[in-house]
Amino acid sequence: MLKLKRIGIDTHRESIVYLNRGCTLYQPEEFQALAKIEVVGPGRQMPATLNIVDDPVLLTPDELGLSEEAFRLFRLPEGTPVSIGHPRPLESLEAVRAKAQGHVLSAADYNAVIRDIAALRYSKMEIAAFLVACASFMTTEEVLNLTRAMAAVGHRLDWGDKWVVDKHCIGGIPGNRTSMILVPLVMAHGLVIPKTSSRAITSPAGTADTMEVLARVDIETDEMRAIVERIGGCLVWGGRVNLSPADDVMITVERPLGIDTREQMVASILSKKLTAGSRYLVLDIPVGPTAKVRSQGEAIRLRKLFEHVAGALGLTLETIITDGSQPIGRGVGPVLEARDVMAVLRNEPDAPADLRERGLLLAGALIESDRDVKGGQGIRRARELLESGAALRAMERIIEAQGPASQKLEPSTQCHEVTAARTGVVEAIDCLRIARVARMAGAPAFKGAGVDLLKKAGEPVRAGEPLYRIHAGLKADLDFAAELATQDSGYLVDGLVDGVATA
Repeated sequence: MLKLKRIGIDTHRESIVYLNRGCTLYQPEEFQALAKIEVVGPGRQMPATLNIVDDPVLLTPDELGLSEEAFRLFRLPEGTPVSIGHPRPLESLEAVRAKAQGHVLSAADYNAVIRDIAALRYSKMEIAAFLVACASFMTTEEVLNLTRAMAAVGHRLDWGDKWVVDKHCIGGIPGNRTSMILVPLVMAHGLVIPKTSSRAITSPAGTADTMEVLARVDIETDEMRAIVERIGGCLVWGGRVNLSPADDVMITVERPLGIDTREQMVASILSKKLTAGSRYLVLDIPVGPTAKVRSQGEAIRLRKLFEHVAGALGLTLETIITDGSQPIGRGVGPVLEARDVMAVLRNEPDAPADLRERGLLLAGALIESDRDVKGGQGIRRARELLESGAALRAMERIIEAQGPASQKLEPSTQCHEVTAARTGVVEAIDCLRIARVARMAGAPAFKGAGVDLLKKAGEPVRAGEPLYRIHAGLKADLDFAAELATQDSGYLVDGLVDGVATA
């Protein structure tokens, strides 16, 4: 038997185990060609990917090293005796091969594939094969079956007879932190909204990253339930609640490959809303030239697919198509976005008007799901709750219930300004470019990093006047972000790409 050893390596949601090449209990080369191996311990077994180690200081021949993710999942202490072996053949891979050949898969096929993915039996190569095969062709019925399969392996929350509402934005717009405004507004009205949100993978900030500036978000299911029962809502990281574990695994492959089809988007979002116990969902689809959805026609097709699948799942869905032509608010990056959110909730006179109005619009739609609220009165009610301070008090209850952030974070002090090369009017702002500059500056790893937008579309600008300010976590990050902005600032001033990086 090998002895478990915790190796301090972050493999980000992938279970990796390590075996010394000099191991005499097993022949490492025998397992090296396998996509996965099986690790067996007292009352536990886990599929994992094997790496071979030559350094005897890191790992002795009688030890099996576990990455941080593998150690978390295996839940056995260091020194526990374990064995390794060949995994059983995956019958569900036949369905993946059939899909790659253009066949329509059955509900049973999707259930088998998703069960194995959620159990971490698939390698990244096998997950990629499944995703690419599905991206090439899926029927509407297949999307429904995939969504059901993903929900079936998740931890489903049951809120009894409570009217539970939720909101989701398909993303792609920097600074669009409407959830952090909407949740306290809806709570203040009296509806239940257990909001789970994602962390950023390729963007400068997810809602969970931004909320973490204010409060603890890494919360287990039982604690989340207790918080919602007590105050009526929450804003937590969905990765800890385990609503759709197969989706959490597939996302780690989708994002690097740039796979983001309508079908997979629908299955991902609705499987999580179903397991969260939501009964009424408002879906925000921003449309713009550099957003995820580029045209009104594309938005309508996406809306119809969402409506069909949601209806079959018994989920009431309202879709709102919004303006995605430029970033929302001023800040892009966790601390800067949290600043904007709190400015709105505090009714500060210089709070970003576009963020405030977008939050009120979406909150109003959810409030109108209350049978006691007349049609068309939801946004008025939301505005009353905001202006009276009720929404701010609800946010303060969320922060207290989840636990305030351990330290007060501020925007990074290493700054660079990107200025206009000419006098004119800002015609457009490239969402993708601004997000990339903010990401290059260190967001979200450095929560104080990002981009502070000083000019928005439609505003006049003079030559030499700042368009935006880059906040960076490290000097090297600042140099990278400034160089990227010099190549293309992402700003269009009177028909020409504008912007010059200056110290």
